[in-house]
Amino acid sequence: MSEAYSPIPELNLLKKFEDRIGPVSYSEGFELREYGSDAGLHTWSEHPEFLSRFIPFARADRTGSDYALWRCDDLTDPALLPVVFVGDEGDLYVIARSLTELFQLLAIDSEPFSDCGFLDPESVEEHSEGRQEFLTWLNQNFGLGPPEDLHALWAERQEVDDRFKTWASQFVESGD
Repeated sequence: MSEAYSPIPELNLLKKFEDRIGPVSYSEGFELREYGSDAGLHTWSEHPEFLSRFIPFARADRTGSDYALWRCDDLTDPALLPVVFVGDEGDLYVIARSLTELFQLLAIDSEPFSDCGFLDPESVEEHSEGRQEFLTWLNQNFGLGPPEDLHALWAERQEVDDRFKTWASQFVESGD
């Protein structure tokens, strides 16, 4: 059996990077956790159909929020699944349309905010110690860097977020 962190090559690459740089932060508040571990989703709904559609994989911030993949489709490539922010203060929304899009957002080096996703890169005053290594890793592995137009990227994910909220409303009450 494989010793891989997950069945998703992109997450395995990130795990190898994280293991290589050690206990150094490379994106504010982000940290991989045990793949598929509990992200507190049962506090939203205990319905099996709801819970079975998420794959938690990382901490999103230092207060207990998490990231999880949303199994909205039977895609053969799970790296293309949307990434959901599972907030510790009542937020539940799509933050990125795919893992690589999340990686681009992590390059900003900001914790997520529910109203805008992430800070503009120019607004981040102090960067994490491992950010430059992360930027190099992101470019070498995916040819990507921080988003060129954060507001456009945030707007582009809105359609997927609307679809997510419609689906989730079957199981949870909307806070909107």
